[in-house]
Amino acid sequence: MTATRPTATPPTTAVPAPRAGAHPVAKNPAARFRFRTCGPDLLLCGALLTVILTVQGWNITRFPTLSDDEGTYLAQAWSVQQGRGLAHYTYWYDHPPVGWIQIALITWPASLIDQGAMTVATMRYAMLLVSGTSAVLLYVLARRLRLPRWAAGLGMALFGLSPLAIVLQRQIFLDNIAVMWMLLAFCLAASPSRHLWHHFGAGLAAAASVLSKETMLVVLPALLVTMWQHSHRDTRKFAVTGAVAACGLTGLGYPLYALLNNELFPGHGHVSLIDGIRYQMSRESSGFVLAKGTGSHAVFESWLYYDTVLPLSGLVGAVLLLCVLRWSVTARALAGPALAVATLALVVMRPSGYLPAMYVIQALPFLALIVAGAAASITHAVLRRGTGRGGRTSRYARKAVLAALGAAAAALVLPHWYDSGRTALTADANAPYGAAAAWMRDDVADPGRTRALVDDALWLDLVHAGYRPGDGVIWFYKADLDPAVAKTLPNGWRDIDYVVASPTVRRDAVDLPTVKAALQHSTPVAVFGEGANRIEIRRITGGTR
Repeated sequence: MTATRPTATPPTTAVPAPRAGAHPVAKNPAARFRFRTCGPDLLLCGALLTVILTVQGWNITRFPTLSDDEGTYLAQAWSVQQGRGLAHYTYWYDHPPVGWIQIALITWPASLIDQGAMTVATMRYAMLLVSGTSAVLLYVLARRLRLPRWAAGLGMALFGLSPLAIVLQRQIFLDNIAVMWMLLAFCLAASPSRHLWHHFGAGLAAAASVLSKETMLVVLPALLVTMWQHSHRDTRKFAVTGAVAACGLTGLGYPLYALLNNELFPGHGHVSLIDGIRYQMSRESSGFVLAKGTGSHAVFESWLYYDTVLPLSGLVGAVLLLCVLRWSVTARALAGPALAVATLALVVMRPSGYLPAMYVIQALPFLALIVAGAAASITHAVLRRGTGRGGRTSRYARKAVLAALGAAAAALVLPHWYDSGRTALTADANAPYGAAAAWMRDDVADPGRTRALVDDALWLDLVHAGYRPGDGVIWFYKADLDPAVAKTLPNGWRDIDYVVASPTVRRDAVDLPTVKAALQHSTPVAVFGEGANRIEIRRITGGTR
């Protein structure tokens, strides 16, 4: 996706002249960017991409802490690679499988070289391909939305170098893959060529995004707005209809798969898509995001810990842009991203519902575009030529004002970025996980005949260490929630040898009777780390094994 597009002739459809007040850098920077196979755009984008990949890749295996979600997606990708099915346990339609099928594809070359490399920490490097592609697509989108080159570079830097982005984009989350496809959809929707196949392709890319992470559905209206703005009025109905049809028909493949497997509707003895949707819609509320003490507020504070400027300034900018659409050319150009930010924010602000920590990933590219667009508008307003005598002096004064504003913004942002980003680049939060995996590999006499409850962050480590996948090394949730696993534990906790009690296991054991009993009837034989983040390896006492 980062390759330049060799074209020899300009688009046959005439591009309308910009309205009064448009940015003076170029009459149509989007079209100009399309035909440059080398030059400033490519150099700037390439330089920023190098910096982004270097920063995001630095210390990637050691920070942040390995998460159970990452382990789940990678274990499901491993299952696809091994031909064992769509999941390493019963696939129950918690998410469409398209996301981890893509993870299976991008991690497949490394797994061919070394199957033992299929662990969460190592496979984080594969996410650099996703984040790098997304950063390039954001630059292209910014240019197609008529932002000047420097503003497009600013948006790309905000998107890839914000400490919040560094921490979240390096993790194996479906949201990162969904964002990549949605950015491609926006780039195609804003194509200066206005070919019908571009809009059809935008619909396909949007479907891929939603099938990677279904919560991207809320961004589709913003994509439709962008497509409507950039389609030719003579072919607009065909373009939008084709895009909607492509997106809808592709998305229908998911329920069709469930129907063909007799798993669309609930029934005795099988999972169903309807049950999966009911579960996601009925998850326990994490509270109102602005109410202190709630889970949602804690997630929101964790976002602001890493970056205060991008989320807040982007949200304020999006609201302001939507309020001045009628009078501002920049606002109209950024109407799609602004609507995306506003819609995603409304979902966060609902009084009840579950707010996952990775949700903000979906808003990051649009927040970056809004901030970059606001910076471009301010720059244009400050540098606008004066009239009458003293014009040259006035321009110098305006440039001085602009330099002062830039210095003030840097003084506000960079110290905070340095403090929070330094942790991501230097801390080792995963040493306990590495030590626990090594102990279970080296200090257990017969892994092939041992049963251990673990979280999914360690599941693949133990599989590579010789534990039987499924009923030897057991993802702790499945001991209580998957009937197929429960059948292998007729005596419950007594049929288990070890519990690797990570913070996730200890937290969620309250609602899992088998896991809770296993913890109660076990004693620690090794402890790694300290405090709430420690990992205890506990041996079951009084069991049948």
